[in-house]
This record gives sequence, structure tokens and C-alpha cells, in this order.
Amino acid sequence: MNKFFTKIAGRIASLAGKPATFILAAVLVLAWAVTGPIFAFSEVWQLVINTGTTIVTFLMVFLVQNTQNRDACAMQAKLDELLRAIRDARAEFIGIEHLTDTEIEEIRARLEKEQDPASGRPPAHATVERLLGRR
Repeated sequence: MNKFFTKIAGRIASLAGKPATFILAAVLVLAWAVTGPIFAFSEVWQLVINTGTTIVTFLMVFLVQNTQNRDACAMQAKLDELLRAIRDARAEFIGIEHLTDTEIEEIRARLEKEQDPASGRPPAHATVERLLGRR
């Protein structure tokens, strides 16, 4: 069941992000709007678009969230492997995604303070400023 859902969720999320899907949705909304005078802008006419869009939105929230969760986990596994494989990297960073936002922010702040001036590398803000100046 899990593989089936993953496969379907991935395909639907991929299709939902394509320009053709947007165009199809826009055409459907336009067709609905054009039929308004035919149905005298009745409550049933309004209910069709309201119900349809509500159902699609509700289901898409879960499909997109599933896809994002899977992508984030895969990316985290790849980063963990890089940390493990690179000799100078600190293996203690593997799994920090499980810490609280505050703990991660503290680690980030400490890393910025740790920037070694003797390394010959400029601090991050200087590098960013230099890169922005090249535009």
C-alpha cells in the first residue's frame, strides 16, 4: 500500500506542477464562468465549482505534503552520507534535523562565530557581498 501511494502521490504532484495542468484548470474555470448565464447563476451552478475546488484542494494538500516529506528525507539522507564520507566534516551534524528550531539556530550561530580567520577564507557575508557585486 505504501509503495502504491508513494507512486500515485508522486505522479499526481508531478502532473499538478505542469503548465498544461494549469491551463486545463483555467479552461475549466472559464467554461464554468461562461455557463453562468445559461444556468442563471444558480446556487447549483455555484456549488459545482465550490465543491470541485474544495475537494481537489483538500486532497492536493496531502499529496503535496507527502511528496515534500519524501523529498526532504531523501535530501537529508544524501547530506548525512556526505557528512559521513568527507573526512573533515563533523559526523555530529548527522541527524540534527531532529533538534528543535532553537537548537538548530544556536548551532548555526556558533558555526558562524567559529569561522576561522586563519583559514584564508573570507567570512560568509564578505563572500556574499562579493558575489552580489558581480551582477
